[in-house]
Amino acid sequence: MGTVSNVLNNPEKVAPATVARVQKAIAELGFVRNDAARQLRAGRSRSIGLVVLDVGNPFFADVARGAEARAAEAGLAVLFGSSDERADREGAYVDLFREQRVNGVLVTPATADLTALTRLQDAGIPVVLVDREADDDALASVAVDDVEGGYLATRHLIDAGRRRITFVGGPLSTRQVHDRLEGARRAVAEHPDVALDVMEMPALTVLQGREAGNLLRARDAASRPDGVFAANDLLAVGVLQSFALLGEIRVPEDIALIGYDDIDFAAATVVPLSSIRQPAREIGATAVDLLLAEIARAGAGGEHGPGGGPGPDAGERRIRFRPELIVRASTGG
Repeated sequence: MGTVSNVLNNPEKVAPATVARVQKAIAELGFVRNDAARQLRAGRSRSIGLVVLDVGNPFFADVARGAEARAAEAGLAVLFGSSDERADREGAYVDLFREQRVNGVLVTPATADLTALTRLQDAGIPVVLVDREADDDALASVAVDDVEGGYLATRHLIDAGRRRITFVGGPLSTRQVHDRLEGARRAVAEHPDVALDVMEMPALTVLQGREAGNLLRARDAASRPDGVFAANDLLAVGVLQSFALLGEIRVPEDIALIGYDDIDFAAATVVPLSSIRQPAREIGATAVDLLLAEIARAGAGGEHGPGGGPGPDAGERRIRFRPELIVRASTGG
């Protein structure tokens, strides 16, 4: 049994001919290793956890793909969950991951309260925030500068000659939405002749975008905005659908429209959508790299701590990507 164990766990210690014979026997017998028992002995699983706000949002789907690919390179699997922007669901997933003895957790927090995540890290399970930064250095993070992104989107509308701008987003308690609005306000503050109106919606979905578009259509022409900045592309697609339904509001002639995230089908809408691009897959992959570095730094990585590849320096715990303006027909590009 010792030889078989070495073939499974430390094949470099066994003669190649012996490895071949044991592997042949394993294949003939249909043997499957009990990895659960192995995890109990090791005290850690071969997995990491990932919780995002909304699995239906293509941005987070791409983040997950990037994380999954990088984790696979490190010999780890990703346990995936969607909080639906609910703190109780996020907490349930975090508790499950802790029970599963995952190596670490990636999470896009549903609320500003990070106490549970800090406790998880204090318990020996490293945590990395994804698409969100902590207010201090207690938790490592990989994010995009959403304030700059909001500034770029709004400045683009202003440069296109728009002077009555509506920000559609929500809930405003969501950190990403709050920061994008902050960027919009900074751009407007530079132009005294530009007004900014805020339309808070309960969710960042196509359905809520359509509702926002309907509310804008219901206004008389003189009180409508001439530019709309939607806090993500799903909202922007819904707004565009509402405007196109009756054809009474033309994009961009009457209202210029820009979204955020640059999801795959932003370029394929009936009027190709201008957007602020976030490198979603790179964010996911970089978050795994940083988590592996956190695991190694905490001395909790064991066999899989370094991840078998290079990662960020242990001191580089807050990684911020810069957003990119993508101009298409919806703003006259």
